[in-house]
Amino acid sequence: MPDTHINEREERLLKLAELKKQGIDPYPASTARSHKIVEVLNDFAELEKKAIKVTIVGRLRSKRAHGNLSFLKLEDASGQIQIVLSKKDIGVEDYKIITKYIDVGDFVEFNGTCFVTKKGEQSLMASGWKLLSKAIRPLPDKWHGLKDEEERLRKRYLEIMLDPKVKDMIKRKSVFWQAVREFMLTKGFLEVETPVLEVTTGGADAKPFSTHHNALDMDVFLRISMGELWQKKLMVAGFEKSFEIGRQFRNEGMDAEHLQDYTQMEFYLAYADYKKGMKLVEELFKYVAEETFGTLKFTINKHEVDLAKKWEMIDYQKTVKKYTGIDILNSNLEEIEKKLKELNVEYDKKGFNITRAIDNLWKYCRKQITGPGFLVGVPVTVSPLAKRMEGRVELSQRFQPIIAGSELGNGYSELNDPLDQAARFSEQQKLRDAGDDEAQMYNHEFVEALEYGMPPTCGFGMSERVFSFLMNKTMRECQIFPLVKPKKESHD
Repeated sequence: MPDTHINEREERLLKLAELKKQGIDPYPASTARSHKIVEVLNDFAELEKKAIKVTIVGRLRSKRAHGNLSFLKLEDASGQIQIVLSKKDIGVEDYKIITKYIDVGDFVEFNGTCFVTKKGEQSLMASGWKLLSKAIRPLPDKWHGLKDEEERLRKRYLEIMLDPKVKDMIKRKSVFWQAVREFMLTKGFLEVETPVLEVTTGGADAKPFSTHHNALDMDVFLRISMGELWQKKLMVAGFEKSFEIGRQFRNEGMDAEHLQDYTQMEFYLAYADYKKGMKLVEELFKYVAEETFGTLKFTINKHEVDLAKKWEMIDYQKTVKKYTGIDILNSNLEEIEKKLKELNVEYDKKGFNITRAIDNLWKYCRKQITGPGFLVGVPVTVSPLAKRMEGRVELSQRFQPIIAGSELGNGYSELNDPLDQAARFSEQQKLRDAGDDEAQMYNHEFVEALEYGMPPTCGFGMSERVFSFLMNKTMRECQIFPLVKPKKESHD
């Protein structure tokens, strides 16, 4: 069966050649645009009354001819309008060129005057035109009919063009991060930029991407946190409020909630503990949700979430015991592994240890919790950068927003005791040397900075996972251009 798209592409190439033969530049650099389509529609009555000539541009979305008249739909980013071509008004030769050589998908400039058709549709009667860009490939007829996810995401630009919901999602995501930025700036935080390339990664338990720095002839890593150790050095330097929004990278598995390349925000607030941090984060979540979605109520993964409700405190130890019967502070690796198998929890056995065992047990439990709330009472063994709880040294001053069965952020009363930090880095390095690729590296320069003194500080980070949860979509769906494997091209 012949490929009609290939045939149509060849047909368009012939049209392209004919246009060039007739002296028409199919890809000019400039346009005389005077109005966006939405501006024409908003001021339509006035423009029609005064017979003001306007020039609009956009992509041709439909085209139909009726003898000496043709009706086209032109679309720009602001809206869509009907263009009426009259052989009399635009000229016989131009009418012939447009109807014969201009296709749906082409970008075209039209000038003319506004009028209302007999059917009552606001339209532009064209008196002149200019080709802006000739499309060689035809637009898909029914984009939703393409069921292969990889192909759909690979050609995301087509999905965005043809699916208003995807376009709206992209606009919402922009509003989301703008709302985060506005909130932080309003609270007096300074926006900063920290290095993406690091000699030693820090700020998270994650496997980094590594590369080689040719100029300095040394191996470096892409950051796995939003400059956590750098921002804490700013607290040492005397800044009291900082935040950063940027990309970070983790060379780990992919699922609905995890990607390797994504946007993160982290803030650091001096002279504050995790309790003050929780109050600020609750306020942040409510503000951003209201600004982005106009509501505090969401349906997420079959959970009915109301951010306006009182945020509960979810105790780590009690919650795990409630759902699994395991007391994590009085258990061992063998007992937890047995329970994980009993619960059919799959986990990576490479470098597996008590820290990873406890974390996997918690991840099973969190799916049962709707929230909103904050996870507290997290063991120090899974919190290498957090202060110890006063009176409960085995627990950390750590908090995580829990919404719809998942953690949507991470915050601490940051560890500022250099001796304690050095000891914890040593323990993490032992785990790393034993094969745990996610354990943190020993960072001597950060320990040295702490020895100069860092004030009590609360830090918090959240990623674009928050946006994807509020959208009730996977993270991959919510990225504009998610990473996909390159398509194997045939050279036959």
